[in-house]
Formats: sequence, structure tokens, C-alpha cells
Amino acid sequence: MTATALPAPAATPRATRRDWAGLAVLMLPVLLVSIDTTVLNFALPQIARDLSPTAAQQLWLIDAYPLVLATLLVTMGTVGDRVGRRRTLLVGATGFAGVSALAAFAPTAELLLLARVALGVFGATLMPATLSLLRTMFLDRDQRRLAIAIWATAFSVGSALGPVVGGILLAHFAWGSVFLVAVPILLPLLVLGPFLIRESRDPAPGRVDPVGIALSMAALGGLAWSVKHAAVGGVDLLAVLALVLALGAGVLFVRRMRRTVDPMLDVGLFAVPVFSGALAVNLLSIVALTGFLFFVTQHLQLVEGMPALDASLVLVPGVVAMVASGLLVVRVVRHVRPALAVVGGLTFSFAAYALLAVGGEGVTVPQIALAFALLGVGIGAAETISNDQILTAVPPAKAGAASAVSETAYEFGAVLGTTVLGGVLTAVYRSSLRVPAGTDAEAASAARETLGGAAAAAERTGDPHLLEAARSAFDAGVGVTSTAGAVLVAVAAVVAWTTLRRAES
Repeated sequence: MTATALPAPAATPRATRRDWAGLAVLMLPVLLVSIDTTVLNFALPQIARDLSPTAAQQLWLIDAYPLVLATLLVTMGTVGDRVGRRRTLLVGATGFAGVSALAAFAPTAELLLLARVALGVFGATLMPATLSLLRTMFLDRDQRRLAIAIWATAFSVGSALGPVVGGILLAHFAWGSVFLVAVPILLPLLVLGPFLIRESRDPAPGRVDPVGIALSMAALGGLAWSVKHAAVGGVDLLAVLALVLALGAGVLFVRRMRRTVDPMLDVGLFAVPVFSGALAVNLLSIVALTGFLFFVTQHLQLVEGMPALDASLVLVPGVVAMVASGLLVVRVVRHVRPALAVVGGLTFSFAAYALLAVGGEGVTVPQIALAFALLGVGIGAAETISNDQILTAVPPAKAGAASAVSETAYEFGAVLGTTVLGGVLTAVYRSSLRVPAGTDAEAASAARETLGGAAAAAERTGDPHLLEAARSAFDAGVGVTSTAGAVLVAVAAVVAWTTLRRAES
């Protein structure tokens, strides 16, 4: 009796040239949205001169965009799952380009702030669509991992490139150029996207839930505002109240999602250790990256006295290291466990912060360049592996929700990086500053606020001793902040080793 041969399992379809061309087009909004998170830092002095925003408005010009982006990502991921991810992407790109053009010519600080909020709304439609489309375009595991590596590298590198792009543009053009650059970047997506990118959607999408949307925005926005307020102004009744309200909204959101038959977000995903662990690594890595950029860009310009363009060029080796690490880790992870690859990469990031912590007030420009290159190696590896594991841990149909959660962690990490590590820096700076005797009250008050305020006051009064005292206090803060950053990276490494050990290579 002859045995009946079993049919061979069907081979997983491999991506075509059209898919790889589509990936190239998808990287345009990824780079743009992440660049927009940090590019405005270098433009603030020109904006302050032209539009005269208040101190509070300056802070919100920086933070409004990532805050709105973070609070809407889950919602927009669900919308994309339902109406079509490509359609959502193209609508978002059109809106982002249009609002960017308007922001470039904003006549008042209020209108510019409103434009930043609108950019956050349209940016939230772009990001979940890009990552979830990759999940359906690249079904082969190795190809998908490479595609995600390119995506994650573009996302991380975009934040690092923000100051570089800002420095180059502002060396030749007015501040509006940092917004106007979005138009030529997004134009190829709008022209080629309909032909190169296949539409995809969830066959059983969660319903768009207005109450759930409001609760998620209250939870994420309230938490971010509470942390920011506490870091800048100290823990007070407002900070505690905002935190309580945010946690309450979060609890109500989870309960609603669990009880809804067709939930906007499957909160059961967080019970998967690989998913939640990779998400935590993602968030902590971005906190480390944006926190580093926050104080290094100030040190280079205000302590070392470098022009914006020269300061931005110091970061270029780190950008290159981040790109190389994000791509090379795809080969490494074929031979070692994802947990080991992430921990190995984060060891370099730990060394970066340790280098600055040890250098303290005597840190040099070459040391900063080396530190950022080391940090880039770790961030590139961690972001590639964590995003791959987040998408691999869920069914393909839920890619939109998973990618939205991943990008929420990214944007929330961007806010926390400047808020938490920036708050540590500000606290140490203020406690360490010794205003020289004889400094007038107005100049002393400005110097106690920020290093930038001290530089402006010293220039106005012609007092070099005030600026020297402020620089010394700032670098004392850099030492303490770098120690905090090293601890943060170590925590990320422990989380990665604990949760990703059972993840598949």
C-alpha cells in the first residue's frame, strides 16, 4: 500500500519590485513627521524675534505637535483599519502639506500654534498607516524585518536629523522654511502612492467610538501635561489633579474596550509579554534619544558658542551610526535572539550617557560627537527589533492598531524625553546657578529661567561673568542628566532581556 504524499505547504509570497518602490515612497512621511518633532528647536529664536510669542507660547509651539500626535494615533490607526490605510495616508499627506504651507507664513504666534495643532492631527493619520501597510506588503519574515528596519531607522533618524535640517535651512532661509520643506517631500507620495501602494484594511475593524476617543485623548494628554507641568514647575495640586484625571480616564478607557463587542483597540494585546515588552523598549529608547538631543543642542550652541549649522554637523556621525545599526541588526538577529541583540545595542547607548556623565563640565565637542554615535548604535538596534516584535506579536489584520500603539509610545517618548530629562537638567541648573554680585534683578531673573535667558541677558548687559556662571551651572546639570539617562537605558535593557527572551529570531 503506497503512502499518499502530503501537499507541500504554500510558500509565503515574497514582495515584488512594486512593493519595494512603495516602501521608498512610504519613508517620505515617516522622515517628515519625525523630523517635525525636533526641527523647530533651532527656529525658535527667529520665531521669537518675528512673532514675539510669550514664554508659554514658545513651550507649546514645541510640544503641541507631539502631544496632539500622540493622543490621536490610536484613533487614526482604527480609522485606517476601517476606511483603508492607503486612503487615510493620502488624505493625511494632503492635509499635512497644506497646513505646513500655511504655517510657513503664519503672521502671529497664535496662528502658528494653531497650525502646529493641525499638523499633529494630520501627522496622526500618516504614521499608523505607514507601518501597518508594511505588515501587509511584506509577508515574508526576512523581507518584513528588513522593511521594518528601514522604517524604524527612518523614524529614529528623522528625530536626529531635525536639528541638522533646521541648522541647514536656517543658515540660508527664514524660519518658515522648516515648515515649507514638507511640501516637496510629500509631493512624490501623493503622485506615486496610488500606483505603488496596495490598499489594505482590517476585514473586521473596531468601530470608531467617540467616547473611547475622548477617553484615550484625556488619558494620554492628561498624563503628558501632568508630567510636563511637574518637571517645569514642580509637583503641585494641578499636576496631581491632572494625573488623577488621566489615570481615571485610562481606567475607564480600558473598561470600555473590554466590555465593547467591537472595540476600537484590543487591550488584550498588552497581555502578550513580547508586545508589551517591545513597546516599553520602544518608548524608553526614544526618551533617551530626544532627551540627549534636548541638552546637547543647547550645549553646542550656548556653551560652546557654535552656529546652528556647525552644531548640527556634530550630530552627523551619530545619524550615520543609527542608520548602519538599524540595518545591520537585521543580519545579526538571524543568528542571535532578539533580546540579546537589543541588550547588546543598548550597551552602546549606556556608554554614551556614561561618557558625558564622567566628562561633566569638561565635556568636549569630540566627546559629544562620539557619545551621539554610540547612542545611535543602540537606538538603531532597539527601534528596529522592538517594532518588528510589536508587529509580529499580533495578527496581520490588527497591524493598524498595533502600529498605532507603537507610534503612540514613540511620540509619548519624545514628549517625556524633553520633559523628564529636560526637567532634571532645569532643576540642577537652577539650583547650581550662582548669579554674580552686582547683576541687575531683571538679568538675574532671566538667567535663573534658562541658559538661553542667561545668554540674552549677558548680551544685553555686557556681563561675561553672568554667562560663564550660567554655562557652568548648565554643564553641571548635563552631568546629572546624563547619569539619569544612563539609568534609563539600563532599565530598557533589563526590560528587553526579561520580556524578549522567548521572542523568535
